[in-house]
Formats: sequence, C-alpha cells, structure tokens
Amino acid sequence: MHSISQKKNKILLIMPDGRIHKLKLGPFHRSFREAPLTLTTLAALVPPELNAELVLIDKSVGQKVPDKDDFDLVGISLLTGTANEGYEIADFFRAKGIPVVLGGVHVTLMPDEASRHADTIVTGFAEQTWPRLLLDFAHGRLKEAYHAPESDITRLPAPRRDLQKPFAYMMPNSVFITRGCRGNCDFCSVPAVKFGWHTRPIGDVIAEIKDLKSRYFATTDVHLTADREYAKELFKAMIPLKKRWGGLASTTIAEDPELLDLLHKSGCAYLLLGFESFNSKSLNRMNKSFNSVNRYRDVVDKLHEKNIVIQGCFIFGFDEDDRTIFEQTVDHVNDLKIDIPRYALYTPYPQTILFHRLKAENRLLHENWYYYDTQHVVIRPIQMTAEELDEGFKWAYKKTFTIRSSLGRALTSGGPAPVTFIGNLAYKIYIKRLYEDVNRFPEQVIRCGGHKKVLD
Repeated sequence: MHSISQKKNKILLIMPDGRIHKLKLGPFHRSFREAPLTLTTLAALVPPELNAELVLIDKSVGQKVPDKDDFDLVGISLLTGTANEGYEIADFFRAKGIPVVLGGVHVTLMPDEASRHADTIVTGFAEQTWPRLLLDFAHGRLKEAYHAPESDITRLPAPRRDLQKPFAYMMPNSVFITRGCRGNCDFCSVPAVKFGWHTRPIGDVIAEIKDLKSRYFATTDVHLTADREYAKELFKAMIPLKKRWGGLASTTIAEDPELLDLLHKSGCAYLLLGFESFNSKSLNRMNKSFNSVNRYRDVVDKLHEKNIVIQGCFIFGFDEDDRTIFEQTVDHVNDLKIDIPRYALYTPYPQTILFHRLKAENRLLHENWYYYDTQHVVIRPIQMTAEELDEGFKWAYKKTFTIRSSLGRALTSGGPAPVTFIGNLAYKIYIKRLYEDVNRFPEQVIRCGGHKKVLD
C-alpha cells in the first residue's frame, strides 16, 4: 500500500505519570504491575499508509517526554489522576505549534474540560476513531472531536509490544479479553462512561496468547468472569496452552465449582478481588451487595485450594466507617489470610454515582484531579476528619506490611511462599513513598498538580 505522503509522519504517544507502585533505583524504574495496553494498542491501530514513526512514552516507568519540535502529532491518554499533568504536557506542545490529541477515560468523562487543552479529543472507543483521525490529519482535515458510542473488538491487531520499554514492567505481557462491566459500583468510572459489556472472539484471544513469547501474562479486564459461560469456554481453550496468568475477578467466582475448576486448569496463578469492605451496609450503599461478608472465608479457602494467590482490595472512607475501621480491617485481612492486601480510599471519580451524591451533599474537598488516584483523601468523611482518614489509611498499610505479618501471609499462601513474600515486600517500598508524600492535600501544593515542571 502506498503511503499518503513521502514524508515520514512522526507521532508521539504519551501516558503521564500514574504514580504506580514501582521499584526505583537511580534511572531504573520497574512497575510492579502489568504493562498497560493503551499506547501499544494505539500504535497497532496506526494505518500503515501513514508512513509513521512512533515514539511511545510511559512516564510511570521513568520515561522522559522529549523536548523536541520535530513531532507532527502528539497523542496523550488521560486517567483522572493524570489529567493535570496531561494538560500541562498538552499545553507545552501546543505552544510549540504541534497538534495535540487527548483521549482516555477522563476525556470521555470530562470532554469540555479536555477540549480546552487539545486540538482534538477522542471520546468513547478508539478502534475506529483513532485510525480515521490519523487519516484525517494526514489529509489536513482534523476535526475537533471524534466519538464512537459503539465498540467492535473483533479482528484487532496485536499490540505493538516491540515499542514498549524493555524490563519496565514486572508483567510485560498483557492481554485484554472483555471490555466493560455488568456491575454498577457507585465509585467506578466504567459504568459512568457507559462502556457496556463486550467480549472478544475466543479464537482471537487464544491466538494472541499463543503468540506471546513468555509463558506468563496478565489480563487487564475489569471483571473477566462476568459472563460465566463465556469464561468457561475461554478457560477450556486456554488449558492446552499451558500458560500461567493472573487477572481480576469478583468474589462470586467461588460460587461456581465448574468455573473454579476450569480457572485453575487454565493456569490461573493469582486473582485480584475487590472485597472492598467488611460492612454489609457499605457494600449495599456502593451497589456491591453481591459481595457477601459471611462468604469471604469460603472464597479465600476455595481459591487457596486451587493454589491461587489472592490480592484483596479494601477501601476506607465509607459513610459507615469510623476511626476503628483501620484496625478492624487489618485484623480481618490477617485472619482471612489474604495473600497480598491492597488498600484504597473511597474516591468519587467525575460523573460517577458517588461523585454526584457527594457533590450534592457538599462533601467533595476539591476537584483537583491530581489527588483523584485512590491514594489521597478527596472527600469529607462522616464519622472522622479527612486528616484522620488519611492517617488511618497510612497506618493500615504500615501495620499490614510488617515483616512478621508479611511472612505469616506467605507461609499460608495459596501459591509459592517466596513469591507471595516478595509481593508483600514490594509494598514496603510503596509505604516508604507514602509516608514521604508531603502533598497529601491541595493546601500543601505550591503549583496545580504538584509538578514543578512538565519535562523532568
């Protein structure tokens, strides 16, 4: 196929710093999480006739934004917690006369805000809009906005993993299988952007997994087993591949013995489960009543029987929470033998049910998106102060990940004790960073977003 122009179009794709858990040794950065698929997927969707040279930058793993004027187009993908920095980067390149495209979940949630910092925005799904946008750009007819309400995730090209920074992620191979969620949790941006529920053809998924060079991979799905019959067929097809993998699921997974057995046989090594709370009233309020506190132990025991490591997520800041919640949660986590606990703060992402409720109740501390990352208090709790919620959150992390507690969890883990222990030690690094963070509230920030400069 002939290129549109003899000129090689140079495109810069950026993800701002998400301040993820990572190992940092001088210039070396390595994320403790799986590699994100956003930039590598966008790169794969670039039409070949554009004759493009692609540069991918993920600031979360220490990559620096190039301070150059030779890019023809800059694309930036925004989460809510990275929006401030993303806008600064966008303004920086636009001041140089370089067109900027903004996309990502936050742009879909806040299109009018994002459009003030972009030449064009992309809302909804990018599989059809991104290639069309690039062809429009090449022909000099770039529009101000592109929107795709529907999603077609069939026959997708494989992500350009070759453009991903080497050795930057603990799990460099990621695969997405489903999109959206059938739940309606009040704090979650997935139902807020109305992604709906979509599944990739199982043959496409298996072909992509089979082509991975590594035996290990992670899925990035919000709720992989929401459609149980689809999940069963998928797991059956995965068994002959003899891969080892991990992903996200719901606590309801333990209710179906056949599904659990196929999950194990497919090579599942770990699952992230959103337990969220030990208070049924809190679970009901957030629209997560399918979580049954009385069945948590059964869930843990059944997954451990299948040698599956559990990363359990718990949230602080519900209306029912008082100052005793932190010690109670830590005690429950240890009693249940959650392999690798993870804590978050109740965060009302824009346009969610929770956001609208708390805004109506005048309980949002601010709308400075830098702090909307589940690791900073952005609400006024009912039964404690915001400062007490923040201190309790940090205390729970510190108390949970003592060497003694971490070793105890490793010795009762569903998986190999050394692997679980290393996973726990990784959070020791994060706790140090958490306590060193002096910008816990906007009043302590000199500049919007807490950044001294865009290029660092």
